Amino acid sequence: MATDAETGEYLKTLPPKHLEPLWSQMSLLVPALPKPVAEPHMWEYSEVFPSLAKAGEIVPEDKAERRVLMLVNPSMKAPCTTDTIYAGLQLVNPGETAPAHRHVASAFRFIIDGEGFTAVEGQKLPLRRGDVVVTPAWRWHDHGNESERPVVWLDVLDLPLFTYARVNFAEGYGEKRYPSQPVEASEWRHPWSDTQKALDAQTGDHAVYHYRDVAGEPLARTLGAQAERIGPGTATTATQDIRSFVYHCYAGQGFSMVEAASGGETLRLEWTSRDTFAVPAWSKVVHVNSSETEQAYLVGMHDGPFLDALGLRQSKT
Repeated sequence: MATDAETGEYLKTLPPKHLEPLWSQMSLLVPALPKPVAEPHMWEYSEVFPSLAKAGEIVPEDKAERRVLMLVNPSMKAPCTTDTIYAGLQLVNPGETAPAHRHVASAFRFIIDGEGFTAVEGQKLPLRRGDVVVTPAWRWHDHGNESERPVVWLDVLDLPLFTYARVNFAEGYGEKRYPSQPVEASEWRHPWSDTQKALDAQTGDHAVYHYRDVAGEPLARTLGAQAERIGPGTATTATQDIRSFVYHCYAGQGFSMVEAASGGETLRLEWTSRDTFAVPAWSKVVHVNSSETEQAYLVGMHDGPFLDALGLRQSKT
């Protein structure tokens, strides 16, 4: 066996050759538990919206292309809301159009307030509160507002994945609008009325609805979505999932107890209608409806399809 001095001299010879010893970093690269960088965090709509409204006043549409405030996880940098999911709040003023483009990244929109439209590949889809609208990868799309007040929605994309696979790019369309015709029903639009009907048809205090496309598959190859109904004064069963989530409260009030993946501190995230919060991978989570009379509805966007495609899904219940 070499002495410590000999080992030290040996290690000094490696960096000039762009080599490093695995044995000194094994516990970091192959840990005993998942170690997401993201931390649980809440974005209260009452705090965020004034900043978004101000952007609507001072940032013209021709300077922004997409007028969005990114929800950046406190322990990470943009574009990370969790380690694998990006989320942001977008505002389109009356009479404005966010110009047509397409990109490799997949996108979901959850409509928070107001009414507008998203046109996807020739289908002009109405945007109404609670709707989920999908922009599949590399599909032409633009957004607009023909109403008399601003429309606001939550954008959710798989952008953090492209910090590793650097293949995302966008292409602008030659005109501001891609030619489209109005339609009510589309494979890319999921009205809240249908979602709530499916949730309320289930028995019990906790119901889960999984958004699916016309083929019964997740809405995107990298992103999935689910809605949850929590009965008055009740709590969900604790779950621990390798998926990370960006949750949005559609209606109701309550809180989520989120225990870090390492089994450390448990945070209590208080939420009410229009709030958004991040739940990192492998967190132990319990959702609680604090109202004794009203149902609570949450919508969670997650990275399950991406993990499933790689055979990485693990969970505890």
